[in-house]
Amino acid sequence: MDERLDQVYARVAEQLAARAGPLWEVALTLHGDPEPAFEEVRATHLLAGHLEREGFSVQRGVAGLPTAFVAGAGDGGGPRVALLLEYDALPGLGHACGHNLIAAAGLGAGLALHEALPSLPGSLLVVGTPAEERGGGKVVLAEAGAFDGVDAALMFHPGVHSWSWAPLTASAQVRVAFHDRAAHPTGNPAEGIDALAALIQLFNTLPVLSRRLPPGSHVQGIITEGGKATNIVPEYAEGLFGLRGATTAARDELADSLAECAQGVARATGTRAKTCPADAGYDHFRNSAVLAARFTTHLARAGLAASEPVPGVYLGSSDIGTVSNRLPTIHPFVAITDADGSDHTPRFAAAAAGSRAREAMLAAAHALACSAADVLVDPDVSAAAWAEHHHHPDG
Repeated sequence: MDERLDQVYARVAEQLAARAGPLWEVALTLHGDPEPAFEEVRATHLLAGHLEREGFSVQRGVAGLPTAFVAGAGDGGGPRVALLLEYDALPGLGHACGHNLIAAAGLGAGLALHEALPSLPGSLLVVGTPAEERGGGKVVLAEAGAFDGVDAALMFHPGVHSWSWAPLTASAQVRVAFHDRAAHPTGNPAEGIDALAALIQLFNTLPVLSRRLPPGSHVQGIITEGGKATNIVPEYAEGLFGLRGATTAARDELADSLAECAQGVARATGTRAKTCPADAGYDHFRNSAVLAARFTTHLARAGLAASEPVPGVYLGSSDIGTVSNRLPTIHPFVAITDADGSDHTPRFAAAAAGSRAREAMLAAAHALACSAADVLVDPDVSAAAWAEHHHHPDG
């Protein structure tokens, strides 16, 4: 088995060396033409077109998302591996999260492995997942069954660290509204109850709530509706709150605490409060140590090293968390800047088109393709990944 895999690894390396130029052109094309969440029309056409021309069967508009696609190769039997592509950009910042590199690396991994292992002992899927930055395309795809029967979901993310896995929190957007009676502030002030004052009071309770939150939990809010005119006591006020938790359970507990605070403020101010989800939320990320170890080993063979993340450091949230709670998943980081940088910045956007990004993208493509080969060729890898997944159901 190892000898066969060694041959596959060598062919993958040959394929990626031959494709390095075109893959970098894909990354640069995406970088120079950024499209925001759910609007990645040209990116989808570019990526799906490459896969289709090289023999993949492509299904577009998956799960009712016009810019999602699933490209498949293989006979449908045996293990199933999914390489996940992201390609949405940030409004005003372009590819300041490096999704152009995620897309090019996943594309390269899929094309290289397809050539290196022409008689696939299973199924290789390349899944285009839109709207990671806003809207959660992977959540929609997962709920529609796009990952049912898949044994491993593999992707990488550019970053400021090279870490073997991603400490990503659970997140959710929650809307809190206060209702009551409008009135003129001088003509009949006693007849009005100020909904905006109640919402502001809720904001004033957040520092108290935050002091007792566990590590990794966080709440931040904005006012989205605060009245129409200064000479009318607002009868309606609304805030949008972003919640994060180190685990999905911690995030849900925070949502319950926020709702309790809102009801307490409502009782104290004589208003009525309503709390409701504003999105589907992202689960926390569950790393497959079995698959991450494979990726890290292959990444080292491609010339880059990855270490364990720093304990207690959290790097935001992603819809990959929802996928990872359903099946063995990896989401390692590969650095394209020094550790003093940050994504979601103009500096990081520029780095996503630089020479270090090219090196990271090609090394990640190699590690992803070889990790996918491990799952497809060696049944012990998939069995071990699933055993770990079932043994630690909460991550």
